[in-house]
Parts: sequence; structure tokens; C-alpha cells
Amino acid sequence: MANIVSAKNEYEEIAVDQLLYTAMKKKNMGLRLSQACVAYVDGKFELTYSFEDDEKYDVTNVRIVLPDLNTEVPSISDIFPCASFYENEMHELFDVNICLIGLDYHDRLYRIKKDAPMLPEEARERLHEERKEAAIREKKPGSDGGAEEAAGPAAEAAPLEKKGGEA
Repeated sequence: MANIVSAKNEYEEIAVDQLLYTAMKKKNMGLRLSQACVAYVDGKFELTYSFEDDEKYDVTNVRIVLPDLNTEVPSISDIFPCASFYENEMHELFDVNICLIGLDYHDRLYRIKKDAPMLPEEARERLHEERKEAAIREKKPGSDGGAEEAAGPAAEAAPLEKKGGEA
């Protein structure tokens, strides 16, 4: 006779600054990262990380809605090494600003010419504007005027185009 399994499928929404703590907590509970993905919904990125209990077949989906398109997201690849591939994909296909990916392919996971091909054109333009504004805000008065400052925000917020000519 087969056992009937009634697995749980739960959702919890967290702030981006709780991601590392939550990932560590799931790891300490013996859960594994089964998937991570991003969607562009209502002008915002929604990141979902799914953690599974392989004995009970329970799934916990952790959702993060980023406050703006330029929000930095810490990588969980030091906690779950397989996250490197999911995070590279989120960065390359949607241009999610994921920081310190353990194994960073630097936009070369897929050999595509267009930046953020899954992101609608209006979102790419908005992302460019947000990055330009962030670069201006980051300029600190009284800095030494080094090479970074001489390049100015326009150099830092260049249009989203791939470098290199790979197909």
C-alpha cells in the first residue's frame, strides 16, 4: 500500500536585508535550495527562492519584492553554492543587481548580445535612469576628484549594452 504524502507549500515574504539570515536558517533546518527565479511584475522585481525538505516533501518559497530596480541583493552562494547559477541567470537575463556571487560568470553564462533580454524595454530605460541617479547620489562632496569622479555618473550609468561581440 502506498503512503499518502500531504506536503506543505508555504510562502513567506521578506525584506531583502533578511535574505542571508533566512537562507542560513533554512540551511540549518536541513533544507536544500531547489530553485531561485525572478519575475518583473508591476514595475518591480520579485525574487523567489524555494527551499525543500526532501524527507517531508515540504516546500517553502521565500519571496522578496525589491523596492526599486537598482536595489542590491546579496548572493546566497556562500550558503548554497548551487545558487551561483540561479543568481547569474537572474543578473544576466533581468539585470538584477546581485552582489558577490560566488562563481560569477560576468554576463557570460549565456552567450547573448543584449543586456537583460527578459526585461521589457521601458523597464531597461527605467533601470538606466535609476542607476544614473544612484551614481549622482553616491558622489560625495569634497572627494579627491580621482579617476572615478572624473568619469562622472554618465560613465557609470552607460546604456545597458553588452561588451564584446559574442553571439
